[in-house]
Amino acid sequence: MLTKRVIPCLDVRDKKVTKGVKFQDNVVLGDAVELAAQYYEQGCDELVFYDITASAERRPIDIEMVQEVAQTVHIPFAVGGGIATLDDMSRVLLAGAEKVSLNSLAVRNPDIIAEGARAFGSQCVVLGMDPVKTDDPAFPSGYEITIRGFRERTGMDALEWARRAEELGAGEIVVNSVDADGTRQGFELELTGLIARNVGVPVVASGGAGNSRHLAEVFTQAGADAAILAGMIHTGEFTIPDIKRDLVRAGIPIRQTW
Repeated sequence: MLTKRVIPCLDVRDKKVTKGVKFQDNVVLGDAVELAAQYYEQGCDELVFYDITASAERRPIDIEMVQEVAQTVHIPFAVGGGIATLDDMSRVLLAGAEKVSLNSLAVRNPDIIAEGARAFGSQCVVLGMDPVKTDDPAFPSGYEITIRGFRERTGMDALEWARRAEELGAGEIVVNSVDADGTRQGFELELTGLIARNVGVPVVASGGAGNSRHLAEVFTQAGADAAILAGMIHTGEFTIPDIKRDLVRAGIPIRQTW
């Protein structure tokens, strides 16, 4: 049986980790490389870094930071934000990341998914999606894709976009609920389950983790392959070993690292 993955997310601005609610009111929590090292030592399975202002500021991702992380941790990590071309993807991977996360860029230029998969392999290409719930009948899944940190609606249905991304070559899909982001009230189980049931690649739940029970729910009820968490560990309220012990007690197959 494949083990479920626990993945800390580090939203980065100027090499500092920040956290907000629904992409707003971010506060600085610490140095990105130092926090990455801390979570690695605690036994997380992977890490993900989002340079949250690179795209808006129209600048490339901080390659120096990627290199520092690669020298510090020895587990897979993904990087997103500020990636505009195939060359940008190549630089991130050569700097030591195992995966590149594409979000707004993929919506504007879906061919970048296929190009990245051909050049580096599907396992290196992650689609990040930020869906928001809607009652508009134009969206059969009930969710519309947003980009640019929820600043812009796209008119794209979340499920249709997930299926298309898989066809283009995305090897993994991160489903980040805009409605649940930063609330610590639990993952959006309906949305995550909908995507997980309808694609054949791993699905990662993101947005809303507040305690170990929330992770157990998204694994068992929504079929997520991995769960991203941020605020609940950034505050020190929970540690990776705490969470993994709780998941073992709940019967969730995970990689035991303590």
